[in-house]
Amino acid sequence: MNTTHPIAGILILVLSTWALSTLDASGKWVMAAGISLFFMVWVRYIVHLVLVMTIVIPLKGWRVFKAKQPGMQLLRGVVMLLATYSFFTALSYLPQAEATAINFLAPLLMLAAAPWVLHEPPHISRWIAAIVGFIGVLIIIRPGSGLHPVGVMFGLITACMFATQFIVTRKVAIDDSMTTLLWSGLVGSVLTTLSLPYAFSAALPVLKGFSGMDWVALFATGVFGALGHLLQIQAYQRAPASLLAPFVYLQIVSAAGLGWLIWGQFPDALTWLGIFIICSSGITIGFIEWRRSRRPIKKSPATS
Repeated sequence: MNTTHPIAGILILVLSTWALSTLDASGKWVMAAGISLFFMVWVRYIVHLVLVMTIVIPLKGWRVFKAKQPGMQLLRGVVMLLATYSFFTALSYLPQAEATAINFLAPLLMLAAAPWVLHEPPHISRWIAAIVGFIGVLIIIRPGSGLHPVGVMFGLITACMFATQFIVTRKVAIDDSMTTLLWSGLVGSVLTTLSLPYAFSAALPVLKGFSGMDWVALFATGVFGALGHLLQIQAYQRAPASLLAPFVYLQIVSAAGLGWLIWGQFPDALTWLGIFIICSSGITIGFIEWRRSRRPIKKSPATS
């Protein structure tokens, strides 16, 4: 699809941020209700895979599963699953807005590491952006912020895992985006099913006492996970990534809004300052990268 509908792309991307934040809130809800992380993640992946297959297979056929680099797709699926476990562990200890904000360190880490792992030319601007973004994270997790240290630790681990996922995603970019989406769901579903005998036996007593809202939240993890990723793909098919990059950070708004509406948790002024620094760093380096991509390629080792 040609990238000729920028307004539609932006609106769809904003909808995707709300969908993904609803996924996060739903997972946090069911874990608070007593469901184990392993069972919740299994449901999230199975529902996600079934929904995506229901939509994609009739459109593209079974050939969509054929990957040019199956090994890298498998690696991406494993990394994505580990990032999911790590992030939901962080969410069980941290407010949603703070956990989401720490995640936004991931693209900055990816850009900073690109010269070594992707063999891209080194740029000082990327390292400065990563340092500034990390300063924002330090403000959020500062002593006295009240954030649980275990949650902070898993939040930082998640940022590193997401950065790794972004790097591997670049390596599988030769595949159709729907192929990558299906492989991610398939790998996660298979691996989480291996833990199902243990996870189900632990979850069964809790499931017996589930309310209607608890069941809705459990299945919403898969529904909104699939919806969020499908909307992201649709957005990037309609507008350039450089145009959409700043709007990705609006997920902070949806995360803060849901955290406030559901749990009455709202970031304080210093936390908002840290969030602002992270987002500003990401948006600025995104603009610099966009300008750099429009210039003729230079052979100098470092620029900007």
